[in-house]
Amino acid sequence: MSARTNKPHEVVEQALALSRADGCVVIADEQSTANLRWAGNALTTNGVTRGRTLTVIATVDGKEGTASGVVSRSAVTAAELEPLVRAAEAAARGAGPAEDAQPLVGDVPPSPDFTDAPAETSSAVFADFAPALGEAFARARAGGRELYGFANHELVSTYLGTSTGLRLRHDQPTGTLEMNAKSPDRTRSAWAGRSTRDFKDVDPGALDAELAVRLGWAERRVELPAGRYETLLPPTAVADLLIYQLWSGSGRDAAEGRTVFSRPGGGTRVGEKLSELPLTLRSDPHEPGLESAPFVVAHSSGGDQSVFDNGLPVRATDWIDEGVLRNLTTTRHSAGLTGLPVAPAPGNLILDGGQDRSLEEMVADTGRGLLLTCLWYIREVDPATLLLTGLTRDGVYLVEDGEVTGQVNNFRFNESPVDLLGRAEEAGRTEKTLPREWSDWFTRAAMPALRIPDFNMSSVSQGV
Repeated sequence: MSARTNKPHEVVEQALALSRADGCVVIADEQSTANLRWAGNALTTNGVTRGRTLTVIATVDGKEGTASGVVSRSAVTAAELEPLVRAAEAAARGAGPAEDAQPLVGDVPPSPDFTDAPAETSSAVFADFAPALGEAFARARAGGRELYGFANHELVSTYLGTSTGLRLRHDQPTGTLEMNAKSPDRTRSAWAGRSTRDFKDVDPGALDAELAVRLGWAERRVELPAGRYETLLPPTAVADLLIYQLWSGSGRDAAEGRTVFSRPGGGTRVGEKLSELPLTLRSDPHEPGLESAPFVVAHSSGGDQSVFDNGLPVRATDWIDEGVLRNLTTTRHSAGLTGLPVAPAPGNLILDGGQDRSLEEMVADTGRGLLLTCLWYIREVDPATLLLTGLTRDGVYLVEDGEVTGQVNNFRFNESPVDLLGRAEEAGRTEKTLPREWSDWFTRAAMPALRIPDFNMSSVSQGV
């Protein structure tokens, strides 16, 4: 009999009961996905999948400290459950003392729905979206456009139980919509994407209309050299840059002098003003439309997470407040080392600029500059300055006297998101956005467009 025939909370309880370790954490992730794919104005595939992953974390106390062992497996049968628990215990006994060892979290109220069946998605999530997509296909076909793309909806119910009595559960829906429009001769291409929890707030017809405008802009082609240009970064590009900044915001690494957030001479830059604009970069697990786990779920230990912190409450945190750096990510262990507050890595990211201007209004106020669509292939060049490099993609447009007058070639850029926040001259309206580069790992973001007076396009790229 498969362990999946049991309810997830029962599997968690069974694994905890089998444990002989000094401490034990069990995480059951029940996952279901539904997806649609299309090409050339026609659906090509659709499907639904389901699965379960079980992670067992054993802790063993020794004379020199506490060790941890982690084993994760999919499709665990009832007969395989005890061997899985024993494998985690063996891994802990074979490991040295864990540097991040802390007492397992306790005294967190249980989730009232811990014993309920997992939430599941299905093709029904596309009940309204699919017909609207068909209508978008018809309009695109009539307008001489070809639409390509996919819609994916994932629902993960996570059950977390520990030997200290925690019984927590979180349901995480994640939806992504990406659409690419091409001219029939493939010489012009435009992209748009959306993040959603349930596909009730995304309109494929609106995306097609947006893409039609961009394909129209691309009918005139302008070649520009590398250089520094006034540039409007749309919310998706801002999200990709600031997510990388968040991932580089380890409090311990900063305190050890290894990142852009290290203070020369020692310590961190917490308390330092990073931007003259009143920008606030924050995370909140209860942010409407961007809800994420309100407690730590750590399947492994790393720079900004610890398996010993599983179940630790995640609270609203300001990383930057009114332009001033306020917090860096920490575990309980690294907070103790650095003297910084405990600030677990979050599941969402929001940048507020206090303004309500649309990207279209910002374009109308541009004398001459560039309007980007999105960024991709972002890589780190220098951690000390957080210098990143990457490419523009699917449309860089020339703005002249408040109007888009054509499409220019793509570029490679070299920029630091920390420097960009310091040089930004204007922030627009904050809106939900899909980070294109990091959408496989981080989708819950809300960002404004940013006006950068001198964005560094370091070389011309031949990419599309």
